[in-house]
Amino acid sequence: MRRVGDARGRPVTLPDRVDRVVSLVPSLTEWLVHAGAGERLVGVTDWCAEPAEAVAGLPKVRGTKNPDLRAILALEPDLVVANAEENRKLDVDRLEAGGLPVFVTMPTTVAGAVAELRDLAAAVGGLPHAAAIDADLVAAVAAADRTRPPARPRYACAVWRDPWMWVGRRTYAADLLGLAGAEPVLDDPATRYPKIEPDAVAVLRPDLVLLPSEPYAFGAADAEEVAGWSGARVELVDGRALTWYGPRIPAALAAFRALLTA
Repeated sequence: MRRVGDARGRPVTLPDRVDRVVSLVPSLTEWLVHAGAGERLVGVTDWCAEPAEAVAGLPKVRGTKNPDLRAILALEPDLVVANAEENRKLDVDRLEAGGLPVFVTMPTTVAGAVAELRDLAAAVGGLPHAAAIDADLVAAVAAADRTRPPARPRYACAVWRDPWMWVGRRTYAADLLGLAGAEPVLDDPATRYPKIEPDAVAVLRPDLVLLPSEPYAFGAADAEEVAGWSGARVELVDGRALTWYGPRIPAALAAFRALLTA
């Protein structure tokens, strides 16, 4: 047996070889497959959609917020991969009480996400492509940081409506957009995703309002409405590029850099 640390700062006891993994985080499911652990995945959530060909035949354990704990226990995983934001602490606690080791991630910056993926690679062990992915991610983050443009458009990025919720500064998404060259107009120290009504956002006069495709599926009608009350340029963007950390980080940084400088 061996012990590794996760984002909670607590040790996770694992067997010397992890052969069976359940992932409760869509972005980490994608990373695990790309890193070389696809054949060791024995269960994923209903929202784990990528890579489609790798996850299509895997047992599904319901959603990220309502996982089927009995089904997960029945799969007898050596490791369950979770995220402190996407998964409920109650479910993590119950899985651990059932004797399963759970590795929890919680990145609030892109560099932090890269570091946590490195820790997860060590926890899973024997991932043939993890080092190459890590090198690509480190290089992409360094290049984005080094080449941030001097002109930084001020943005607001929604994540939900009814009620309207927005990306705060202390989030992975905000750090990604910062690396791409943008500056948030919102800064709520009380919460990472503040609930703010449209009129209060409009007063801040953002240059740009971003409407991602998930977790709320914003569409063209929403964009037209937001353009009307904000007076800003409004862009529908890929929610996975904004929040899925892993092998898509380099492309996400490049895409948002291009969007911001268009």
